[in-house]
Amino acid sequence: MPEVLDTDVYDEVITVTNDQAYETAREAAKKDGVLGGVSSGAAIYAAKQVAQKLGKGKKVLAILPSNGGERYLSTPLYQFDEE
Repeated sequence: MPEVLDTDVYDEVITVTNDQAYETAREAAKKDGVLGGVSSGAAIYAAKQVAQKLGKGKKVLAILPSNGGERYLSTPLYQFDEE
């Protein structure tokens, strides 16, 4: 961990695999129209895990990286099979 990391400002670190982040980014694009990269998928995945742990009636804020998803449109991330 870097020396400048203030561990008092967060409660936990949630590990997200590349596959989980990838699938969550694709799901967010298909279901919600949120176009982001794999890092956005990881943030959404982690927020969902926290929300599930907290249960109904609680609010969770997820901040998505502003990398935009446009650069990924020609990559396998957004190459959806016809369903």
